Amino acid sequence: MANRQTALITGASSGIGLELAKVFAGHGYALVLVARSKDALERAAAFLRSEFDVAVFVVALDLSDSSAPKRLFDVLKKKRIAVDVLVNNAGFGLHGEFVDTDLKTELSMIQVNVSALTALCKWFVGPMAQKGRGRILNVASTAAFQPGPFMAVYYASKAYVLSFSEALSEELRGTGVTVTALCPGPTRTQFQRQARLGTNRLFSGPLVMDASDVARIGFKALMRGKPVVVTGFLNKLFSEAVRFTPRRVVRRLVRKVQERR
Repeated sequence: MANRQTALITGASSGIGLELAKVFAGHGYALVLVARSKDALERAAAFLRSEFDVAVFVVALDLSDSSAPKRLFDVLKKKRIAVDVLVNNAGFGLHGEFVDTDLKTELSMIQVNVSALTALCKWFVGPMAQKGRGRILNVASTAAFQPGPFMAVYYASKAYVLSFSEALSEELRGTGVTVTALCPGPTRTQFQRQARLGTNRLFSGPLVMDASDVARIGFKALMRGKPVVVTGFLNKLFSEAVRFTPRRVVRRLVRKVQERR
């Protein structure tokens, strides 16, 4: 992997993460793919090697374990794999009333969506800054722009990702290292099933996009060094409209679209 740039992608075995891996591979990047399932990673790696003729190194790792980010950094350091692009895509959600949802699951969500993302940025941004070049793509969500009744913890976690990414982007301005927050709206992936959304209005309307389109938009924004990118015209429109809408109205609107039919 020493002869070309390398992109590290978490949550890379399916959905937006796998589509991002395809885009990076198509641009000649060597890949480090991280996810929980080794079998799914190996299948993804085999496809990418065959389709794009790129080097792919897989690491099966559960980012809900607080020690995982440092262990990942140490593995790559031992293998002498330098990371030029860090893509923090791993994350998950949970639908339901907060009084009823499982605390253990929500704390794991915070660990993956917030703590692991922060730790990975911490470990990999140092070497990037020392070299004077590097890129970080943190996958947030349009959920970051407003509170989310029935998905309170998930929405809050994505608000953190957006705020953290923007702040880090500004801190690193002029260093050669860029940080981009990718904010997709509802996307056709396994997220809806895993989050137990059921027949949710949000995932049956005109805002829904394909993961491949989201990945291409995110890659393009990353290469341009944009601090924030929202995918899709309607998603951009709604994200901007939130800024000028009374908070009580926003809360009730989100509640309505998050309610199961």
